Amino acid sequence: MTAARSPRRADPGRRDRILESCLDVVADVGVDGTTHRRVAVAADVPLGSMTYHFDGMDELLLEAFALFADRVAERFRRRLAGDLTPQEARRAVVEIVTHDVVGSQRDLVLTHELYTLAARRPEYRSITQAWMARSRAALEQHFDPETARLLDALIEGLTIHRALDPEPADEDVVATAVGRIVRPG
Repeated sequence: MTAARSPRRADPGRRDRILESCLDVVADVGVDGTTHRRVAVAADVPLGSMTYHFDGMDELLLEAFALFADRVAERFRRRLAGDLTPQEARRAVVEIVTHDVVGSQRDLVLTHELYTLAARRPEYRSITQAWMARSRAALEQHFDPETARLLDALIEGLTIHRALDPEPADEDVVATAVGRIVRPG
């Protein structure tokens, strides 16, 4: 007589939890320190779940970073959504720089880890390119394409400076920078 098998534990959110935990681990120890074992422990899943849900670390990292980029791009889109006056659109750009793109130290680390991978590997570059395209599309709802491109670059640069500078630019400085690109009209 064969022993009855115990039913498989249902865990429909396991794959998503692994992706979230992967981002947490990357934020904590960097891409180089991220392993299947560390992510499995962080996600509270058996190590075998890692290979069940993902073909390898590259697939896991690609999907996790795509999820992260989508979230940041969505915050960006929401900030610029709707029928904004030119002044409101300029103010929204200031809010993006000061509150949305890098909402936390975790976001800062994840952004820079993604940028580093994108600088070396085309498959990660496609994530950053899609992110930039979404950002520019949101900006182009309120600004011409050339201005949107300049604002997108300004947002990236000021975000990095605000995160790393010991005396980061405050909202007034950011508003001045935006105003130099976008003249009131």
